[in-house]
Amino acid sequence: MGVEMVGPCCSNQVNGENSHQVVRVMEAADMDETSHQVIRTMEAKINQPPKLLNKYAGNKSCCIFRVPESLVQINEKAYQPHIISIGPYHHGKEQLKMMQEHKWRFLGSLLHRIRQHNIGLFNLFQAIKQMEDSIRECYSETIGMDSHGLIEMMVLDGCFIIELFCIVGRLAETNLDDPIFNMQWILSFLMRDLLRLENQIPFFVLRTLFELTVLGSGQEHIPSLARLTLGFFNYMVQRPIEVLEKHNYLTGRHLLDLFRMSFLPPSSEEASRNSTSIEETSRKSSSTEETSTFLQLIPSARKLHLAGIQFKLGKGDSFLDVRFSNGVLQIPLLTIDDFTSSAFLNCVAFEQCYNHRSNHITTYATFMGCLINTPSDAGFLCDHKIIENYFGTDEEISRFFNNVGKDVAFDIEKSYLSKLFEDVNEYYRNDWHVRWAGFKHTYFDTPWSFMSALAALILLIFTMIQAFFAIYAYIRPLNNPK
Repeated sequence: MGVEMVGPCCSNQVNGENSHQVVRVMEAADMDETSHQVIRTMEAKINQPPKLLNKYAGNKSCCIFRVPESLVQINEKAYQPHIISIGPYHHGKEQLKMMQEHKWRFLGSLLHRIRQHNIGLFNLFQAIKQMEDSIRECYSETIGMDSHGLIEMMVLDGCFIIELFCIVGRLAETNLDDPIFNMQWILSFLMRDLLRLENQIPFFVLRTLFELTVLGSGQEHIPSLARLTLGFFNYMVQRPIEVLEKHNYLTGRHLLDLFRMSFLPPSSEEASRNSTSIEETSRKSSSTEETSTFLQLIPSARKLHLAGIQFKLGKGDSFLDVRFSNGVLQIPLLTIDDFTSSAFLNCVAFEQCYNHRSNHITTYATFMGCLINTPSDAGFLCDHKIIENYFGTDEEISRFFNNVGKDVAFDIEKSYLSKLFEDVNEYYRNDWHVRWAGFKHTYFDTPWSFMSALAALILLIFTMIQAFFAIYAYIRPLNNPK
C-alpha cells in the first residue's frame, strides 16, 4: 500500500474556517516497479546487521572506542599512535610496522624464560581463544579479523606489554644493547602510545597472560599487574612509591582506564561524593522554580585573584584533590608536558565515550580551562607553583586547556567539583570581598604602595593630633578666664 495526498488540507481555527485534504491509501498494485524496488532495498537494509557498529556498542562491556571526530579535529596527533599499534584499530599501518619486529622478539624472550615451567605458546593461545567473544564485545566497531588473526594479535600485543613491564620493573633481564632502552625517545613514545584510547586491548587479556607467564613462573615477591603498570608509567609522572602502593589491586577496563583510575579518590570516597552530588542536584532542582539559579562555571584565575581569592599549592596525592575554604583555593601541583597532555586528552575522550565511569578528568580539565582563560592566567598559576610547565609558552598552556574542554559534554551539577564551583562563585559575587580585595591591591600590593599608604596614614594622624592641640589650646583659655 502507499499514501497519496489528493486535496488541500489545513485547519484554520483562527478564522473559523476548516479545509480538509483527502488522503487516499494506495494499493501495492498502483505503485510502479521502481517504487517496489526501492522499498525492497530499504527493507533489506533494515534487516542487515551493521558493518561497522558493534552490536554491543553502548553496553558496559564496550570500552574501547574510536575518538569522536569533533575531538580529533582539534588535536589529531594526541589520539593517533606514533610508533606502535596495540589492538585492531591501527593494526598493520605501514608507519607502525617497525615495532612489530620488536613485539616478536619480546614474545620470544618471554617464552624462553617460562618454558622451564611447562608453559608454552599453545597455553597462551588457548587461554585467550576462550575469551574471543568477550574481546570482540569490548570494541565499539566490528573487528574484521578472523578468529585466529584476532587471537594471534592479542597474544602478541599482550605479551609484548607484559615483557616490557617486567623489564622496566626488573623482573626480567634485558640486553644492554636493546634499542628500545638505548634510545630514550623510543620509550617515551611507547609510554604515550600505550595510553591512547584507540590503542588498547582489554585488561582481562593482560591479566590472563600475566597470570600464566609471570605469576606462574614461580618467582617470589612478584608485584601485581596494576603495580607493574603504574610503576612503568611512573617514569613520566613520578608519584611517590607509597602512593602507588595504594593501588596494588586496582583494576580497569584497559591500561588507559587503570592509569586514569589511579588518580581518582578511593571508591568509597567517590561513591560518597557522587551520592552527595545527587542529593544536592535533587535539592537544587526542586527549588529551581523559586530561585531560578543554576550552577555556573567560575571566572579566570586573575579575576578571582582580584576578587580576593588566594591561590595556594595543595598537598593532595592527586592533582584532582582541589579544595576551597575561607577564600583560599588549594590546587595540587600539575606538571604539564607532552606525556601528561596526551594522557589528559585521551582520558577525557574515554570519559566522553564510556558512560559507566565518572567524569573526574573532564571535570578537572573544565576547571583548569576556566582558570586559564588567557596566557596571563597560565603565567599566574606558574608563578604560584601550581603548574610546572614543560609544555611550552604560557600561550600554549592556555590554548591547550581551552581546547581540552572544547566540544565536551559536561554536567557541572553532577561533577565532583560542583560544591567548589558553587562556593567560589558565591565568594566572587560578594561585594564586600571585592571591595576589600580592591583596597588591598591598591594599597598593599607592593612594598612601595604599602609604604606610601603608611606614610599617608602617619601624616593623617599627625595632622589630627595637631588639629586637636590647636583646638584644645583655644578652648582651654575660654574655660579658665583670668
